[in-house]
Amino acid sequence: MTIRVAPPPVLAGQRAEKLAELRALLPRLDHVHADAGVLPFGIVDIDGRLPGGGLALDGLHEIAPQTIFDSASALGFLASRLSLRQAKGLVWLVTSPRGMAGLGRLYGHGLRSLGLDPARLIVVTAGDETEAAWALEEILRTGAAAAVAAVTGGGMDAATNRRLQLAAASAPCPLFLLRPPLAAPSLAAITRWRLGAVPGPRDRFGLLTAWRWRVQLERSRNGQSGSWLMEYDHASHRLDLSAALADPAFSSRSVPRAKVA
Repeated sequence: MTIRVAPPPVLAGQRAEKLAELRALLPRLDHVHADAGVLPFGIVDIDGRLPGGGLALDGLHEIAPQTIFDSASALGFLASRLSLRQAKGLVWLVTSPRGMAGLGRLYGHGLRSLGLDPARLIVVTAGDETEAAWALEEILRTGAAAAVAAVTGGGMDAATNRRLQLAAASAPCPLFLLRPPLAAPSLAAITRWRLGAVPGPRDRFGLLTAWRWRVQLERSRNGQSGSWLMEYDHASHRLDLSAALADPAFSSRSVPRAKVA
């Protein structure tokens, strides 16, 4: 399902009222939905670096490709995380023309291969980044989304990111922002991930059997950063570490392996 949106004009009085509301919420930000829970990867070494053992369900998480050529891989990683929330309700994806440039159109069979059921996904097409930010905030305010994500063509300013983080904390609902590789990072993001494409394994017929990504956790508030080589099996819809091609320094460590159920 695709929806097109346009925000209503903002009057001066409404802007002042919105600023007053944000100022009132700021002191409470760190205490809203402290027990909202997390979305674990099911991989010990990754979950151990994230506060609470997973991605906070009431926060903003940022994803970026290494280069423009890795944008499709970053989108795939995002889809695999959204798929873990679809059992809880509808998943919303807000796109802008700049954000989808070079990615083409969303493909139902491709989303299914990443575990994301198109029937559980609502796509909102915004005219630009301003409309996208407005749509994200309105969706989060409904409190009815299982997860919300955006694919936009540029980084949002600090005030917009702060508003979105507040809205996600109040939902509570995980918010994922997929930004271009060179866009300014968000200081409001709880985690920041960088994705690079790596050639995946193939079967004896030369067919791809799993997607393989170089995943870097660049920021983890109250946690630790890290880097992993990961595989996503499109048959079992499982994300796991790729031991065969892991960095020598990483491979030398004895790390228990777990999988996302």
